Amino acid sequence: MVKVGSSSLTHRTGKLNLGQLERLVRELADLVNQGKEVVLVTSGAIGAGMGRMGFTKRPKTMPEKQAAAAVGQGLLMHMYEKLFSEYGYTVGQVLLTREDVADRKRYLNARNTLITLLQYQVIPIVNENDTVVVEEIRVGDNDTLAALVAGLVDAELLVLLSDIDGLFTGDPRLDPDAVVIPELEEITPEIERLAGGAGSTLGTGGMGTKIHAAKMAMSSGIPMVIANGSREGALRRLLAGEPVGTLFLPRENRLHTKQRWIAFGSAVQGSVRVDGGAAEALLAAGKSLLPIGVVKVEGTFEPGNVVSILSPSGEEIARGITNYSAEEVRRIQGKKTDEIAGILGYKDYDEVIHRNNLVVTSD
Repeated sequence: MVKVGSSSLTHRTGKLNLGQLERLVRELADLVNQGKEVVLVTSGAIGAGMGRMGFTKRPKTMPEKQAAAAVGQGLLMHMYEKLFSEYGYTVGQVLLTREDVADRKRYLNARNTLITLLQYQVIPIVNENDTVVVEEIRVGDNDTLAALVAGLVDAELLVLLSDIDGLFTGDPRLDPDAVVIPELEEITPEIERLAGGAGSTLGTGGMGTKIHAAKMAMSSGIPMVIANGSREGALRRLLAGEPVGTLFLPRENRLHTKQRWIAFGSAVQGSVRVDGGAAEALLAAGKSLLPIGVVKVEGTFEPGNVVSILSPSGEEIARGITNYSAEEVRRIQGKKTDEIAGILGYKDYDEVIHRNNLVVTSD
């Protein structure tokens, strides 16, 4: 799984960097020649559209961004199709929004589409559907999108190609002694502080979004690398085992597909706050959430929705698929399981959230 940023695909003028595109496509095609399956998450649609529409800097309003994306998406895909076809490969465009991963059925449909494309030796080229997306259904940045899609297809490796050599010990623009961190086993608060904010003028993601993507990938059991996409042969050298960029090592207890969707893909509809005993049972013993452990319900949700489970102090400790609606949970909170039928008039489940539909999100 390879994600390439806008800064690696476009010049400062906003126009496509054809030399970079050609190098990227050649490396990816060579990986497919070796028998590897490749998915490409690409930025650059808005940047490419800027150049054609005469924008000198990234548009700020949503209609302008969507107009630039509408023009740029066609330009970008035309170039990918043209370049990959020179190596005998077909590409397929997959445009996603947050709703496509937040809804369980659409999430599975997207997964099946991507896997089918790979089975037919078609290279999927994925991007957020910037032309129609609005703020409420945006994934937000392609680093996060790449981590989501990597989980969708059970990728063996996620590579984020950008205009930086990796995660540094400090800001290399300000600290001449800053060096690339070659490998990380966990993301600590200190590491998060190292991640700056802003990306380039043509992109939406800085190091902060890459660290967020790394958290998702590591939890999903997928190694992730941040590397400089402008370095000749970066992908080839990386897969040959050479130290390139920063490697984020995956956790041993990787989340399964359904757990990944609950943790990262789903849209949280509400929350339930639990007492100390329930929090301990969830975190330490891997238990289900029973109504007796619930002390407060917030929001409106229905059975089958994903809700956030909060500690007594209000911090999220887990997410899960609820068996009952918000109103039903309010009525049975603090009660024993054998009291559910008497209160509701029925009892479909003993648990508010079964442990098989629950993912711990706190470290």
